[in-house]
Amino acid sequence: MKIRKATTEDLPVLLELEQGIIDSERPYDPYIRDDDVIYYDIHKLITGSDSIVAVVETDDRIVGCGYAQVRNSKACLTHDQHCYLGFIYLLPEYRGKSIGQEILSFLKSWGVEKGLQHFQLGVYSDIRGALRAYEKIGFKSISVVMELVV
Repeated sequence: MKIRKATTEDLPVLLELEQGIIDSERPYDPYIRDDDVIYYDIHKLITGSDSIVAVVETDDRIVGCGYAQVRNSKACLTHDQHCYLGFIYLLPEYRGKSIGQEILSFLKSWGVEKGLQHFQLGVYSDIRGALRAYEKIGFKSISVVMELVV
């Protein structure tokens, strides 16, 4: 297994993985449209100076990914910027093998190199496995988004 920085040549596979994450999140979010959905501007994340996309390769095949991006924090916070993590996805057959932790470690190292100390990510509250995995490496929930549809 190897984790490396993604290149634009990886885009076709990353676009497929994006659809995998969207499909896996549909059961948890009834508002995701059924047609083609795009979550990320992956090309911009790969080529931007304020972001990095990581891919996990095994047997010359990309089996997972994630991104880190420098974002401005709310003005009321003690820190001006934080590192947002997203697009954390592994093909189902590679889950439960600590590969996700390796991706997060790679992305965290990039953020630390950028001088960041605060890291954030979003996860659906009903995806218990993901919550446990993030908590296991030190993340904690600091807020909950609630919704009312009338």
